[in-house]
Amino acid sequence: MRLASIHFFPVKSTAGHDVQEAEVHPWGLAGDRRYLVTDERGELITAREQPLLLSCVAELDGDALTLTRPHAAPLRVTPGTGRSTVTVWGTPVEVTDCGDDAAAWLSALLGRPARLHWLDDPTRRPVNPVYGRPEDRVSLADGYPLLLASATSLALLNEWVAQTGAEHGEEAPAPLPMSRFRPNVVVEGGAAFAEDEWKRVRIGGVDFRVTKGCDRCVMTTVDTATYRKGKEPIRTLSRHRKWDGKVWFGINLIPDAPGRIAVGDPVTVL
Repeated sequence: MRLASIHFFPVKSTAGHDVQEAEVHPWGLAGDRRYLVTDERGELITAREQPLLLSCVAELDGDALTLTRPHAAPLRVTPGTGRSTVTVWGTPVEVTDCGDDAAAWLSALLGRPARLHWLDDPTRRPVNPVYGRPEDRVSLADGYPLLLASATSLALLNEWVAQTGAEHGEEAPAPLPMSRFRPNVVVEGGAAFAEDEWKRVRIGGVDFRVTKGCDRCVMTTVDTATYRKGKEPIRTLSRHRKWDGKVWFGINLIPDAPGRIAVGDPVTVL
């Protein structure tokens, strides 16, 4: 197997970037999900309920961020100093507010009050102790430092999606892109869904622990070109990949130590 692609997402639930190589930190890829969007009460806003967030492109330049979207001129954001606490899937996290200009820009995009926050200290948030060690940390990703997906698994899922559509008398759908699942690393080679059984994996020279599979939500049903929700892949995953009351695609990883990975690196199950 080999590493087929690398992706990072500067602002949680916004557009991502494909890169040829990346630094792996204990809390995730360099630059990945260090920012998030909340409402005026400090409640997390994601593309699950606001798909237009996916149209926002965030470019990193050191500690500064530039937001781009056709609804307004690009905005350069420099994090401020005022801190507040937000809750990310049940975990309170202290973050830094990015100011009124960023709030106005995002509010105009979403049509509702919104604010941008920065996680200035990525060692602040622990992972779920059920699946991690006391020292494990994660940035503002849903739960774990990296998400891995398999191109072979996606190919089989697309076959299943086509079969499901045919059974319902639907036109053959375009294959679902990997971007629906927002992984950090995509591997190619090996059997479909073999990753379900992995416990440890090495990418290039970096070793990772596999914590658990990734349960998927309605965000995977949002078309990243139109920002509209559909039935897939949740409908088909519910037929083929449902257990414990959830549907599953991909696996969560925690790095054993910092390192660097690059597209083309060998991937070895340990």
